[in-house]
Amino acid sequence: MVRQTTPPKYPLETERPAILLNERRRKMARSAHAYVRGATAKFYEWLEQSQGHAIPDGPPLWICGDCHLGNLGPVADAGGRVSIQIRDLDQTVIGNPAHDLIRLGLSLATAARGSDLPGIATAHIVEHLMDGYDNALGPAEDREWIPAPEPVVAVLKRAFRRRWHHLAEERIEDVRPEIPLGRRFWPLSEAEKDEMARLGTSEPVRQLVTHVSSRSDGATVSLVDGAYWVKGCSSLGRLRYAVLLRIKGGGKGQQLCLVDIKEAVHAAAPRAANPPLAMPEDSAARVVMGARALAPPLGNRMIAARFLDKPVIIRELLPQDLKLEIDQLTRSQACKAARYLGNVVGAAHARQLKAAERLAWKRTLQAERSAEIDAPPWLWRAIVDLVGAHETAYLDHCRRYALAPPDAA
Repeated sequence: MVRQTTPPKYPLETERPAILLNERRRKMARSAHAYVRGATAKFYEWLEQSQGHAIPDGPPLWICGDCHLGNLGPVADAGGRVSIQIRDLDQTVIGNPAHDLIRLGLSLATAARGSDLPGIATAHIVEHLMDGYDNALGPAEDREWIPAPEPVVAVLKRAFRRRWHHLAEERIEDVRPEIPLGRRFWPLSEAEKDEMARLGTSEPVRQLVTHVSSRSDGATVSLVDGAYWVKGCSSLGRLRYAVLLRIKGGGKGQQLCLVDIKEAVHAAAPRAANPPLAMPEDSAARVVMGARALAPPLGNRMIAARFLDKPVIIRELLPQDLKLEIDQLTRSQACKAARYLGNVVGAAHARQLKAAERLAWKRTLQAERSAEIDAPPWLWRAIVDLVGAHETAYLDHCRRYALAPPDAA
């Protein structure tokens, strides 16, 4: 006798927001570090309240706007070359580069606290962060090569070894050509199916996925499957879709690729008052332009589009694209990671500046150094204030989440 099973019930499109908000709150309650990652808007509110007036005005350029540890990691370019880059540009704007320094410093300081490192370690982390950033601003002949620390090397090695089947097993649980519905993937509404059929086989998307060097420019692309994707933390509640495409032609046989469609929203990061160039009004176009300035290997693999009349960013997920997950750090590893990642962010900023502008910004930062700590006092003070503000807000968030009924948490 065959047992009758009740098909799983998935939320309707109108029911998604409440469920996703609950999931976002749950993720942010996991740890203080997770809370920092999901509280970008609060970060800028608290920064303005504490030290906003004391932060120097750096040269207006494209900044990440949400430069925490999880938003850096290995990224592959269209030719397959892998490097550590800023990998999430949702908050990118033309703004003050000092904001990226503070955001990364806060993330490193929170990670240090989560690793039970003493307070003096945080002071050394900030010093090493500043040293790495400063190194990237100097003339090419004076720049020191900064090796990746052990935790970053481990992620890089993993990225180099990854192939399509790793991505498929990780993201869609199997290498079969379908997206399995469940906790992470929900079925599409009829309107979403129609829109995905239109967009997934459009010429801009075809050009995007055939841009990868191993594929023919003349290959054809067809839609295999698609689903609503319950993914991320701060992005939960926005439109997010996983799309499976099949690429045929060009002597390569058939290939599958996984595409991420993500809604773009207004950035919380402050914008420069007089930017050297105009930022697009469309949020998706803004993200793509910022990505191409800050992380060309990633930005050149992205396009802006519309999905159900909302701005979205479309990019193919490559096996080598990984998040930098560092849960536990020794004191030495934390300092080396701060110096290395400070240099990565500094290089992303420096490539947008002329030599004279880089030198002027470098001198501004060096002039602000303190006798007590080899880093600008405004940077140290901002990080200390923000650590306290985030810790208080995190504990309050956990209290509210724990006490709220399940359907209202």
